[in-house]
Amino acid sequence: MIRQNTSVQHNLSIADSFYSRVLKPGITRIHRSLQLLISSQWADDVDRWAYDVDRWRARLEKCRPNQSGRWRLRATCLAISLIKRYHRRGAPSDLDEAIELRRAVLVLCPLGHLRRVLYLHYLCISVQLRFQKQGILSDLDEVVELQRAVLALRPRGHSQRPTSLSALAVSLFDRFRQRGVSSDLDEAIELHQVALMLRPPGHPLRSRSLVGVASCLGVRFRQRGILSDLDEAIDLLRAALALGPLDHILRPSALDSLATILLLRFEQVGLLSDFDEAIKQYQAALVICLPGDDGRPIYLVNLASSLLKRFHQKGVLSDLDKATELSRAALMLCPPGNSIRPLCLSCLATSLGLRSLSQHELILSDLDEAIELDRAALVLFPPNHSSRFQSINALAQHLGSRFYQQGTLSDLNEAIELERAALVHCPPRHAMRPDALRILASRLADRFRQQGVLSDIDEAFELYFQLPQISHAVSRSDLRAAKHWAATAEEFKHHSVLVAYQTALKFLDQHVAILSSSSHQFDVVKEATSSLAMDAFSCGVRRGTLATAVELLEQARAVFWTQSARFRAPLDELSASGDTGAALAVEFKQATFRLRNVLDTSSEDQSQKIRELTIHWDDIISRIRILPDFSRFLLPPLFSDLQKAAEDGPVIILNASRYSCDALIILDAKDPVPVPLDITRTEVFELAVEFRSLTECAGSSDHRLESNKIIGILRKLWERTVGPIVQVLKKFIPRGSRIWWCPTAEFALLPLHAAGSYAKNGRNLSQLYISSYTPTLATLIRARQQVSRDTSVPHFVAIGQANPAQGQDLRFVADELAIVARRIAPVLSFASLGDNDATVQGALDALSQNQWLHLACHGVPNRKQPFESSFAMRDGPLTIKDIIQSRGENHEFAFLSACHTTVGDEASPDEAIHLAAAMQFSGFRSVIGTMWSVDDDVVAHVVAAFYENLVHGSGRLDCTRAAEALHKAVKASRKKMSLEQQIVFIHIGI
Repeated sequence: MIRQNTSVQHNLSIADSFYSRVLKPGITRIHRSLQLLISSQWADDVDRWAYDVDRWRARLEKCRPNQSGRWRLRATCLAISLIKRYHRRGAPSDLDEAIELRRAVLVLCPLGHLRRVLYLHYLCISVQLRFQKQGILSDLDEVVELQRAVLALRPRGHSQRPTSLSALAVSLFDRFRQRGVSSDLDEAIELHQVALMLRPPGHPLRSRSLVGVASCLGVRFRQRGILSDLDEAIDLLRAALALGPLDHILRPSALDSLATILLLRFEQVGLLSDFDEAIKQYQAALVICLPGDDGRPIYLVNLASSLLKRFHQKGVLSDLDKATELSRAALMLCPPGNSIRPLCLSCLATSLGLRSLSQHELILSDLDEAIELDRAALVLFPPNHSSRFQSINALAQHLGSRFYQQGTLSDLNEAIELERAALVHCPPRHAMRPDALRILASRLADRFRQQGVLSDIDEAFELYFQLPQISHAVSRSDLRAAKHWAATAEEFKHHSVLVAYQTALKFLDQHVAILSSSSHQFDVVKEATSSLAMDAFSCGVRRGTLATAVELLEQARAVFWTQSARFRAPLDELSASGDTGAALAVEFKQATFRLRNVLDTSSEDQSQKIRELTIHWDDIISRIRILPDFSRFLLPPLFSDLQKAAEDGPVIILNASRYSCDALIILDAKDPVPVPLDITRTEVFELAVEFRSLTECAGSSDHRLESNKIIGILRKLWERTVGPIVQVLKKFIPRGSRIWWCPTAEFALLPLHAAGSYAKNGRNLSQLYISSYTPTLATLIRARQQVSRDTSVPHFVAIGQANPAQGQDLRFVADELAIVARRIAPVLSFASLGDNDATVQGALDALSQNQWLHLACHGVPNRKQPFESSFAMRDGPLTIKDIIQSRGENHEFAFLSACHTTVGDEASPDEAIHLAAAMQFSGFRSVIGTMWSVDDDVVAHVVAAFYENLVHGSGRLDCTRAAEALHKAVKASRKKMSLEQQIVFIHIGI
């Protein structure tokens, strides 16, 4: 027994004497005496007093039967002492006895008793503590009922009603996580929201309600996949953290919740900024969590989990090692019976499973330990616990890994049964259902490969067929599952393959539609598209559905530009369709302008505004689609619309897929014509790599390429690709006609326009047809439809920068501008911008005010970050980001006399993120660009001949003549230039 000091003994004697005096006058004074007993004036001695269990038990036993008030008081003090001792010694019997004492006290406080609510509260927190420590679900049920009873005693207007609402909401939320009953989650959200309303701005506990609502919304997203729940949760948590300093318990909880929900949004949308911020918030929560805090294990586990996700993204082994260390530390803080222990076991299992596969040699001991930890965690998770799904999946994944390493079929069989169980936890609206379908289908396909049982592969595709019915907000998991379906269908030549591609592209379109058009989304687009467009097109061609093949290809290429074009949709027809259409056109323009401005400058704090504007924008689109002739407003175009790209000449789609390489000739008013190609994508890739190595140093004064090597590549292009296409084209168009190339994958990196036999009596493409390029069919159609409405005289500006802020001086820029002036000034309003006037802002102003442009300067490509590709101006770079944010109108033509203006992202040539495409997107209908470096001293010959042919004898400019003018200019200047300079220029557009 702990010896009490004299002051405590004295105070207890005073208290006992006081109880005897106030027992009869009333219950309120008894309660005040109890408060005096445990008040802060005894803080220095409270530990010694609290653990004097025997003394309080003796005092309780001395109570006479008629002293119910005194018995309640002393029983309450004994319960406090027992709980204090439980915290110090951890003996469950102390907590059990305290709970029984508090139940007995409550019996002595029947309905109507003035202090019943207080003793309900005391019992509730004791039972809640036992649940937290021992995980007994019946305790959680009792907590909920006790809190309902407390809430019933605190009617509307009661000062403590918000506290009771929040407490009941927290318990219901905990019970939902344990049992998965949706009604508990819905009620928890409703109660938190009511509490939030009762805690208006300025209320000291408002932040608690903000955090409570947000946490529940994050979990509801996992169940139902409503993306707006994530955005709202993030907004609420930011609001809570912005209210000022939170207490040491709530702030780490708020930071942890914010990190968790940011990580969820990253998994759905793919914003790397969300992922990076999530890790920082987890780290901040752990730093400010006090030692011994009950929440510390979960903060350790959450940080560990986020580091594991970053390891998946970047493969840094230190993240994996740190995650393993944090997981073990969390597990040490969670002895058997702790409700957090299964999460700690699962996290450590995941770390070890990854570590077993990330080393140069497989560490089977790590994998075996991971499986045992997974089994232990799964036993501890109740049947409907919200994390049970992840636990089942983790065990199945590790069993699958061991099967792949050791070939033990029993591991695969167990993994399949586990995945079937996981699917049960994911009803149709569950956010994880697409992943659950994909994983189980993949396991069944693995077993089919091993045993050849047809029922396995049939079941796999039955699972995949559920994907088109996914009804919640689309996410990357939907797209990932549909892409996996397509790959599996290709492997087994299943009849569902085209449906799989169509489903994947539907998800892609919806997925990209929720992204902004800003450049930081490009990485998300790249990951989402990958080789999807090329493989879908190949499938359509191989199955003979040529029109569908074109529609699929168009839907999944140049996604960034396509998405951006949604905000620049031509509205002339809508405006001219009547008063309703004109009003909707104005409304759409205003909504688009507001949304684009927010998206272009978006930050984490604007998500609520973005969401509201997007809802409004979608509502306008829905109303537009109700109008006659506008049912497909902003929807992916049909083949009948895309065929219009061939009105002025055939468009040749040249596709490179891992499944086949094909050409498809699009003709006006005729069916598409397929041209099988005897070349593989690997061979196309090798040609592109070889050609890039040859042209890497092109254009420098001390370098001349070996023509024979270039000719060798151009001959291969002719023999294996272009030549067979030409043989078919001859049946439809005469020599000298214009043709448009629409290449995919690595074909986009090769000079198709220059292919030829290069033999004495042979033919080259340039001798037969005039070549242009287009990134997509829709891009070409838009350029044709973009007829200037401005009846005023068009303006031409020539911009030249010979002395940029960075880079070598260019010797012949002034001469080049003079050549342009001599050809253009007599026929068009002409201005020149050079030297100190050729700044970034000066160039942007010129772009907005002129319809015709000649730009002579350094072009600086950035193959890793293509939006940073730029033109070198006097004061710095004029980047793609600057160009696409410009707001010029009625643009006609741009001649980009600069290096590498058609060089984009090296990993995603299909997205066409390069300087020439940026000019085209900003409105120029016709653009001349370069595939590699140009010689400063010879480019003037091409420029002079080009404008001579463009002006022609008509005395006016027509941008549709640009391709022919370039064709003639190169032909006239051929003797003055090396081969690589003859073929460096290409024409894009009409």
